[in-house]
Amino acid sequence: MQIKQILEQLKNNEISIEQAENQIKNNQYEDLGYAKIDHNRKERSGESEVVFCQNKPNEFLSKIYSTIYKENGEVLGTRATKEQYELVKKEIPIIQYNEISRILKIEKSKKKVGNIVICTGGTADIPVAEEAAETAEFFGNYVERIFDVGVAGIHRILSQRDKLNKANCIIAIAGMEGALASVVAGIAKVPVIAVPTSVGYGANFGGLTALLGMINSCSNGISVVNIDNGYGAGYIASQINKLALKVN
Repeated sequence: MQIKQILEQLKNNEISIEQAENQIKNNQYEDLGYAKIDHNRKERSGESEVVFCQNKPNEFLSKIYSTIYKENGEVLGTRATKEQYELVKKEIPIIQYNEISRILKIEKSKKKVGNIVICTGGTADIPVAEEAAETAEFFGNYVERIFDVGVAGIHRILSQRDKLNKANCIIAIAGMEGALASVVAGIAKVPVIAVPTSVGYGANFGGLTALLGMINSCSNGISVVNIDNGYGAGYIASQINKLALKVN
């Protein structure tokens, strides 16, 4: 809740001075002891806090979800397990889980705007792509998916040039040597966010080879996120897409 709304409630005698004081304190962050929930993040930086579920103790995760949901009416979490989904579902029955993307969310209905294109080198890269896609969609962006268009059959990505040229931003996701991002950036006129994945044989080194290939690309207009970081790519793509549309 914005501070202006709290002050208006106080002015209208809808809350007491003590309640207003507590709400303003919690508007900065709510201290649960094991977590400090950043309720003010959307007002400050544009989007609400997102939960990184991996390795969080079960008893903490459920409370974190409930707290954010109570404040925002929606919540997005990444890298969740099926076990965590079943746990949070007991507290919030409408929670949704995608086993492929490992996204655990409650989402308000919203209009999807603009155009973000997400393409993958292979089918094995889809889990990272879906994490990126669902993140971008959660933040109100329209997403076009183009899967399995790696450079081993380069005619496949070349046949998608019309879709690429309609995008405000492209996310190129690939493992192995990570060449897809360079090719996409070479034929597209918009920013390309490259996501290396840990897909590949031994010399891929868990995605390090793809990461270094993307960082060393000679194509212009490429930025690179960390290995398997679909969430980070989806967030940045959302910001670029909304800047192109001149919306908040």
